[in-house]
Amino acid sequence: MKVETKKLESNKIQLDVQVPAETVKQKFNEVYERIGKEAKIPGFRPGKAPRDVLERHHSHLAKEEVLKDIIPQAYKDSLEKEKIEAIDLPQISEVKLESSVLSFKATVEMRPEIGVKDYKKIKLTHKKVTVSAEEVDKTVENLKQAHKLETVDEKFAKRLGYKTIEEMRSSIEKQLFVQKENNLRYQLQEDLIKQILSKVNFKAPQSLVERQLEELVYQAKSQLIKRGATKEQINSQDDKLRKELRADAENQVRTYLVLEEIAKKENIKESDHLTQEVMEFLLAEANWVEE
Repeated sequence: MKVETKKLESNKIQLDVQVPAETVKQKFNEVYERIGKEAKIPGFRPGKAPRDVLERHHSHLAKEEVLKDIIPQAYKDSLEKEKIEAIDLPQISEVKLESSVLSFKATVEMRPEIGVKDYKKIKLTHKKVTVSAEEVDKTVENLKQAHKLETVDEKFAKRLGYKTIEEMRSSIEKQLFVQKENNLRYQLQEDLIKQILSKVNFKAPQSLVERQLEELVYQAKSQLIKRGATKEQINSQDDKLRKELRADAENQVRTYLVLEEIAKKENIKESDHLTQEVMEFLLAEANWVEE
């Protein structure tokens, strides 16, 4: 198989692929054998019609089947041969089948060269999480206002599912502590990613950005539905949402590709929780500073 490559703009590449006649002829033989077993041709029992008869009746179908079988595999083999890592489905064009030689062009967006480095020993500040009595008081007051009550007493605590006021306050303190811890972890991860991204220079592949943008827009519209927005109101927000969320989509794609690259370098196996596993690795390797 002959493959020629041509780099295009926006990190795309064009593959000019030529499949040899021997491969095409073999595939035609396989296809006509399949067709012959199933085709109903007057004067012949199934599987007994000669090749020339099958060609007269089913040449168009045979050609479609050959192209359907060969092109995906030839495209895959071309990527492997040229060591190209595609990140989206290809655009196939200029398909030609002449004298048993098949040729076509495939345009695809490549995974960008990221070159991530210096991702270990990132400086992070560890802050001690504490919950003050005043913060607990404020939460209790908010609960009281939400239930339109005058005083906070044992009845109030029991209405919320607690035996005593002390148990209620202890539970609220634990909830606030966990919430603060989660917020701190999120901030640390954001700081970590920001520092790593500042050291790499690559453009997020637009096909992935568009895909992620669609997901973000869908999530935003789902929230509008929950708030009671009408279909017309939601549709009117479409352009605005896409403009507002595009930067987030690009940042999320860049983040994922960087974390994926680090996973490869550190031999972290592919999984459904790859992003979180890489984040845990980076946090463990960080240079922690006590505040």
